[in-house]
Formats: sequence, C-alpha cells, structure tokens
Amino acid sequence: MTARVGHKAPDFKVPAVVGTDFKDVSLSDFRGKWVVLFFYPLDFTFICPTEITEFSKRIEEFKALNAVVLGASVDSQFSHKAWIQSSLGEIKYPLLSDMTRELSRMYGVLIEEKGFSLRGTFIINPEGVVCWTQVSDTGVGRSVSEVLRSLGALQTGELCPVEWKQGQKTLGK
Repeated sequence: MTARVGHKAPDFKVPAVVGTDFKDVSLSDFRGKWVVLFFYPLDFTFICPTEITEFSKRIEEFKALNAVVLGASVDSQFSHKAWIQSSLGEIKYPLLSDMTRELSRMYGVLIEEKGFSLRGTFIINPEGVVCWTQVSDTGVGRSVSEVLRSLGALQTGELCPVEWKQGQKTLGK
C-alpha cells in the first residue's frame, strides 16, 4: 500500500525518540488529530537539521491547528537521540526510526538505490486520510510556512485560492 491523496494513510508502528525517551509510535496513536508526517534523508547531514529545528520552533502553530508533527528517516532511534543530544537540542515532536525502510516504501519516498528517503511531507486528516503531499529531491529544504498554510487551508473545508493565508476569505464551497 502506497500513500495517496484521498486514500487511507498506511498505518505503522516504529521505534522513535520522543523527548529523550525511546517509544514505539503508531499513526493510529493520533487518530482524531491532523498529522504532519515528514521524511528527511539522514541524520548528521546539512539541510535536515534546518528543517527539523524549524518544525520544532513552530510546534505551537501546529498544535493550535490540532496537528501533531512526526519526523522520519532511515536512521535508528539511537542515532536520532545522539544527534539531538550532540547538535539539535530539544525537539518537540517524535523522530521516527525507519531502519527497515518499510515506512519510506509505504509512503513512496524511498530512493532504493541510495537506501534513504526523499524529502516527503504528508498531511493526514483526523480520519486517517492523506489530504496533501509534497515530495522533492534531497537538495532543497521544505518550507514549514507552506506546510502550515496548506494545513490551515485544508481545515477550512473550502476552496482556497493561490497564496491564501489563515484569516483570508476563501472561495466558498
């Protein structure tokens, strides 16, 4: 099963670092909330820490939209924790370990020949349906502002024009 807009998001249960603890995390743990699941290539790289820390800095904006953030890479939970402690500082959402690469495969972001993921972002609604995806090459970081804008637009349930921002008029249903 591959993640597709308009379809149920593939469920998973994977090890993660949550704060400073190791826990298993499932997509189903967050039923009833919006989920922003993002994939990044690898720990201890150059662009990835800029994205990971920006999502963490802006976590209250996601919470205000009844959303949780989950970051995922093919690294182990031990690598995640070492990276957090040595470089990143506090991360306010779980970092998921996808050492089997199964999660990346399910969401269609694994670069098989390289063994790591593209930069993929998925917004999943409270019923577990994928509503929005963005996948890009590994060389350019994503915009957390655009993820928040898209999440807010999806939550209106209405038609939102180009460059729509929270608080602006929609085009109605």
